[in-house]
Amino acid sequence: MARKAAIIGGGVIGGGWTARFLLNGWDVAVFDPDPEAERKINEVLANARAALPALSDVPMPAEGRLSFAGTMAEAVEGAEYVQESVSERIELKHKVYAQLQQSNPGVLIGSSTSGFKASDLQKSSSAPENIIVAHPFNPVYLLPLSEISGSPANPPEVVERTVQIMKDIGMFPLVLRKEIDAFIGNRFLEAVWREALWMLVDGVATTEEIDDAIRMGFGLRWGQMGLFETYRVAGGEAGMRHFMAQFGPALKWPWTKLMDVPEFNDALVDLVADQSDAQSGHHTIRELERIRDQNLVGFLRSLKDRNWGAGKVLRDHDERRREAFHAGELTGTPLKMAELQVLPSWIDYNGHMTESRYLFCASEVADAFLRLIGADMDYVAGGHSYYTAETHILHRGEAKLGDRLTGALQVIHADDKRLHHFITLSRGDEVVATIEQMCLHVDMKAGKTCAAAPEVLARLMPIATAHAVLARPDGVGRAIGARRA
Repeated sequence: MARKAAIIGGGVIGGGWTARFLLNGWDVAVFDPDPEAERKINEVLANARAALPALSDVPMPAEGRLSFAGTMAEAVEGAEYVQESVSERIELKHKVYAQLQQSNPGVLIGSSTSGFKASDLQKSSSAPENIIVAHPFNPVYLLPLSEISGSPANPPEVVERTVQIMKDIGMFPLVLRKEIDAFIGNRFLEAVWREALWMLVDGVATTEEIDDAIRMGFGLRWGQMGLFETYRVAGGEAGMRHFMAQFGPALKWPWTKLMDVPEFNDALVDLVADQSDAQSGHHTIRELERIRDQNLVGFLRSLKDRNWGAGKVLRDHDERRREAFHAGELTGTPLKMAELQVLPSWIDYNGHMTESRYLFCASEVADAFLRLIGADMDYVAGGHSYYTAETHILHRGEAKLGDRLTGALQVIHADDKRLHHFITLSRGDEVVATIEQMCLHVDMKAGKTCAAAPEVLARLMPIATAHAVLARPDGVGRAIGARRA
């Protein structure tokens, strides 16, 4: 039975949470009195369905069931978790919590609040221990950070339960050590925002020029190293102490206006809005969201390839889901090992997926299988691995930009030294390509074939036995130019 989450508030953030839970296999009930809520959420879902699966190398779980509730009581009925994403009005949030806790006593409620402390949210609640901050960043379905902030009223088990739910949907829960308004991320962003507004008001730079300074420079560093690690590198071989000695005195220089704020008036609003329109008004919001998502997928995939930063979160989530996905499934069927999406960088001059990416997809499928049988990176570090000795690709269709491909693997033959497998890349029910490979198990130091470790064979051979009863796939053993039998 699918787990259920209730989403209260279906705006940008609520829609992102809906997509994050739904695409990770949870049933989701949404409550929002806005008559346009269903349309808005379905538009966010369309973007999420095109983006989130591209980050996963394990088949996504079956999408959960989405429903739109007429009342909060209906939405929260049977829910394991509630994510509140209503407007930033404390009195409204208190009213929502009272109704939720009356309808489903004991339900865990996470708030998407941008700034209220948990202790403020819990005031007047009949069960303050079950209300906690779970603050995300937009787009919720792609960015992994969720800032978890409780109060003394939250027992450790409530914090731990919230953390686990966030991990279950592929997020990175960052538990705050102390309660603080606006948490970590938004306090940092507020400082940058204030300084940016002064630059606009003083005529130092336009909105586009400020954005260029971020996206062409330090923003790229922050995206994979953050602030302190970036500055550590800036200190050179002497490290952070040298950096502090060199730039620390600047803290007393009048560079910034962080404790002063430009007057918030119509002139400031017009200044920001007009320049923003000139900068980005030729794109619709939905177009900007899709551009943002495609760029984020590219960044995150790169980080995932290097098992670094947010990419490590994606890898860890894949590993947890891979184990669960294949539990009890190692029977007489080809194993679905990876789901991939054709990205812009994968396309050649013909508008099709380029040949090297077929090999890349095959490698993703084969690597996932090797991890499944225990021949993972720890195994490689121990001096043993499977090397590909021969590969044959048969193109049966055309993969194009945005296509979602599923990679399945069938073991044709295996023994203590050899692994002969057949990979099928499919778009829905259509086979796009097949890749047949012969792999040899080697002692890397000796440079010779050798028998695989007993624990690897203990996982591999039952799969080989189960697959031996399957029909040989169409194309197996075929040489280039040879006619099909």
